[in-house]
Amino acid sequence: MIEVSAEVRQAIARGTAVALETSVVAQGLPSPRNLEAAKRCANAVREAGGVPAAIAVLAGRIVVGASDADLQRLADPAARPAKAGVRDLAALCATGRDAGTTVSATCAIAAQAGIRVFATGGIGGVHRRASIAEPLDVSSDLLEISRQRVCVVCAGPKAILDLPATAEALEALAVPVLGYRTSELPAFYTDGSGIELEHRFDDAASLARALRIHWDDLRLASGVLVCVPPPSPVPGAEVERAVADAMREAVRRKISGKEMTPFLLASLAQATAGRTLSANLDLLENNARIAGEIAAALARPG
Repeated sequence: MIEVSAEVRQAIARGTAVALETSVVAQGLPSPRNLEAAKRCANAVREAGGVPAAIAVLAGRIVVGASDADLQRLADPAARPAKAGVRDLAALCATGRDAGTTVSATCAIAAQAGIRVFATGGIGGVHRRASIAEPLDVSSDLLEISRQRVCVVCAGPKAILDLPATAEALEALAVPVLGYRTSELPAFYTDGSGIELEHRFDDAASLARALRIHWDDLRLASGVLVCVPPPSPVPGAEVERAVADAMREAVRRKISGKEMTPFLLASLAQATAGRTLSANLDLLENNARIAGEIAAALARPG
């Protein structure tokens, strides 16, 4: 069920492949910014010495190394591609669907394909609740990162989440959270969470050494979260006000489940006159570049 392109297959053998999700193309960003993001991320990975491997579901087949034409197909809103978490993959394949892969699905497929580094924007986590009566909503991203041997390079959890609860969940799942040139857990495209990180690395080579020790010497089975501060952050206080307004509107419209995150992110982009969208594009490209550097460092004898 998994088709790996020739270029990506060679990169996996060298250790320089970098997985990229495609939910950002199918659902996460409006057109034409979605394809712009995909192009910027792929170019950034290559400039850093890696090979991009966009992962998607196309006509019921899982593709590792989706082409430009494949991404154009996912970007077409008229085609209504699905949003694939890891739990959805078998059903989508069985029914011949197209889908963009989220963090959880991309992480799972990357691990099966032998890709050790994955770049994304912000990860999912523990969602905020409008009231204590609401059921707890926890993204499958966290569990999947905890059980796949993949280094996930991100800008921390999305700012729309309950950040302290997400940090606690990562600790409970024994996922190492490593700051890259930061000692604070980034909060996606904002200027910080205020949550201190215990471990910091300032270059790709030392971070690659920590990954080798984690997987090869200690033989630990979990993934590793590498958190990178956004290069062009939006003030956190402004984002918090916009999140509160968007949460109230989501309750009024009865929006929940997989529709919540795209709705909230679109609401924030509107409330900040597009600045969160620009910040998101910048951090996606930055994370992809750093992931390429990490993959290249891991591929070198160490």
